[in-house]
Amino acid sequence: MNSTVDPVLTYISAHERDFVDDLREFLRIPSISTESRHAGDVRRCAEFVAEDLRRAGLQGVEILPTAGHPAVYAEWLGAPGKPTALIYGHYDVQPVDPENLWNSPPFEPTERDGYLYARGASDDKGQIHLHVKAVESYLRTLGRLPINLKFIVEGEEEIGSEHLPALIRAERERLKADFVLVSDTAMFGRGQPSICYGLRGLAYWQIDLVGPNSDLHSGFYGGAVANPAEVLCDMLASLKDDKGRIRVPGFYDDVREITATERAEFARLPHDDAEFRHSIGVAELFGEAGYSTLERMWTRPTLEINGIWSGFTGEGSKTVLPSRASAKLSSRLVPDQDPDRISDLVEAHLRKICPATVTMTFTRMAGAQPVVTPIDHPAVKAAARALERAFGVKPVYQREGGTIPVVATFTDELHAPTVLLGFGLEDDHLHAPNERFLIENYFGGIRTSALLWDELGSR
Repeated sequence: MNSTVDPVLTYISAHERDFVDDLREFLRIPSISTESRHAGDVRRCAEFVAEDLRRAGLQGVEILPTAGHPAVYAEWLGAPGKPTALIYGHYDVQPVDPENLWNSPPFEPTERDGYLYARGASDDKGQIHLHVKAVESYLRTLGRLPINLKFIVEGEEEIGSEHLPALIRAERERLKADFVLVSDTAMFGRGQPSICYGLRGLAYWQIDLVGPNSDLHSGFYGGAVANPAEVLCDMLASLKDDKGRIRVPGFYDDVREITATERAEFARLPHDDAEFRHSIGVAELFGEAGYSTLERMWTRPTLEINGIWSGFTGEGSKTVLPSRASAKLSSRLVPDQDPDRISDLVEAHLRKICPATVTMTFTRMAGAQPVVTPIDHPAVKAAARALERAFGVKPVYQREGGTIPVVATFTDELHAPTVLLGFGLEDDHLHAPNERFLIENYFGGIRTSALLWDELGSR
């Protein structure tokens, strides 16, 4: 399209290894936001991001304090009359447990078979870093960007972005943009770039049941009192029927059904259930009847047990009747479900079925709204053109089953649509041992970012 971007692409090709080396330094910082012992590392990582943005040539770089971990802001506003994009990402990472399952140290980035292995490689350090390198490539060659850019990089995404909404409200004017760009999702498959236009929302809870006032000898007391672990199992098992349909009254009332057009588009995507089963190691798939696997993961709500614990779980035997039993549950939500309403419905149902033999505490822990971006938005169309130019393949449109809480906040506070332009892969082992990022996707992402600014600036 525009030959003026050629020097930028040449610079990217010539500096690929330098970019990877810079990314390695980013990945070496153990910025685990959920662990207090790493609070200093999280702060150090924010300082690294700020300096990285300055080195790229961005201006107004500032570490913005919150009641928790800080965010980092930067801007380049030297293109009057051109669109303004706000790039969002996060520098915090998940814990590394169980560390013994890593094939290389989680904070010593290691290249194997074309991948870079490290915690945060794909989620989300590699994906925010590629945009910084696209900026550097422009400013080192042309001295300017074709559009205006702003960055906001937070340090609490992996713990629910608790303090980011307040920061966005406080900085609403400074963050104002025509659209928001988020690279924290995955491509449909290796060699198949995609644009994600929908994310599920989230509601998360903990349930605690208490029976007797202490653990009891199962011989002395067994048969005389209810076992909280058994009660919890009965309650949780009653939440779904044997077809995977959620039995909480009112749960599906607000669900927006998938359109016939979307169903047809999903059916054309190169998805194979047998290959999918093999990739995750299960003999059979399971889910709500009447929907395909992709439809279940992208457009239907869920209610899942994320963890359950009670009684004695150590080595050997101990005949104990536990005093307590607990579980963590979550729901992935779809348009037009509301996390607060779903939480009310689930709590009311659990209290109704909870027997008098135990007492229940229901704790609400996190919530996020589902999001859908119109695929005919000019920024989405520009992203599709940039992807095709960078990868040589026409992108597909998809939704994702995951949640990025801040996306709904951007919609509400900035009135700006969000373009979800991810370069990870579904098998990048996010939140698990051996997280990785395909290096060719990292380079493709840098090119896509540069070409997207060219598309928006030229048209």
